[in-house]
Amino acid sequence: MDKKKLDYFKGLLLKQRAQIMSVGLINRSEDLHVAEEDRSDETDLASSMIHQQISCTMRDRELAKLRLIDMALERVESGHYGHCDECDEEISLKRLENQPWTDLCLEHAEEREREQAQMSKMA
Repeated sequence: MDKKKLDYFKGLLLKQRAQIMSVGLINRSEDLHVAEEDRSDETDLASSMIHQQISCTMRDRELAKLRLIDMALERVESGHYGHCDECDEEISLKRLENQPWTDLCLEHAEEREREQAQMSKMA
């Protein structure tokens, strides 16, 4: 990948990283507490618990994405960005445009998804 494209994707990764960090979802903790007035009513308590679960799921998803972005930035610096970790072929620009943090070509990403689906069926 030429320097111009590499700089473009690095900028894209940094922009997405900044967006995740600016939302504050990762560092926010007030949504993990149950208000005193919600504890007395089962409906309010259930609603608070559901809200907490959703917040935790969103936080986990954003943290995972942040880790992937950081790993992609490391690949940019090391010169391995844009190549599939499995076959070392170039990842299509269209795929990188949609998921600049990806480390797999479409074929190997689909293979990994099938393997993960099989594993979850067995669990």
